[in-house]
Amino acid sequence: MNIAGDIKHSSSGSPAFQEPIGNGRGNKKDSPSGRGRIKIDLLIHDLKVPLAVIEAGLMAVTNRQDKYGPVTERQKKVFTRALRNTKVLKTLVNDALELGKSREGVINFSKFKLSNLIEQALEEIFDLTDISAFEEIKQCTRLDQVRAVLENKGVHLFVDENLWCEEICQDHAKLKQILRNLLSNALKYRKSIVELKVVKTEDTIVFSVKDDGEGIPSAFHKKIFECYFQMDPEYRGACSVRGHGLGLAGVMVLVEDLGGKLFLDSDEGLGTKFLVKIPLKNEK
Repeated sequence: MNIAGDIKHSSSGSPAFQEPIGNGRGNKKDSPSGRGRIKIDLLIHDLKVPLAVIEAGLMAVTNRQDKYGPVTERQKKVFTRALRNTKVLKTLVNDALELGKSREGVINFSKFKLSNLIEQALEEIFDLTDISAFEEIKQCTRLDQVRAVLENKGVHLFVDENLWCEEICQDHAKLKQILRNLLSNALKYRKSIVELKVVKTEDTIVFSVKDDGEGIPSAFHKKIFECYFQMDPEYRGACSVRGHGLGLAGVMVLVEDLGGKLFLDSDEGLGTKFLVKIPLKNEK
């Protein structure tokens, strides 16, 4: 599989991915991506404890009826919805903290299997959106099993079997956040299909995330990486989902701070493809 061959040209036939989005330089506190406006302070850190208490309480009431008393189906639906949104907030808090570390130049290198990275990113996505897919992925032990679960959800995974089992060295938390945000974005705005392709050169890991949604007009190709930017409803096509506006801005910050590059290939009505190139640390 040659990912470069797949994305050499855009859907309109013109050359794609000639220049990366952003400045391509890591560990800079101020950049056009708007990182200076991402406020990380002690308040965000202090949210972790009460969120953990709320999450534990909701899980206990829902799952330990022998101890806390019976719960009706209507009550269980309310608790489940509250628990899901607590997990969403918990994810946002953790992401904000990771962005704060990144802004200060804190990179935690470690060795991990690519399969571990992708599976964890998928689990975090489906834990909030599709609990059955979440449970199925947790039970997977082989690449073909993961592919089968994803195929049923309209997600096509393209990665070499050997690479799937290979260890790489990078900041696991930041790389996972990049991948999760790009996949979540594609799942929101797709019509039916999302493609994830992964390849590796000697010193670089490359992720390509593609959806078949309405696409992004060229006029917004820079703006979508600004904090809190939301496209007008008329440009979002059939999709009515409104994100929190920090996802792609956060991706840009993390990619740059890891020394990587981010490319966008999209136009109105032609779907969207993001390509991320991240250098790997040589542990030899």
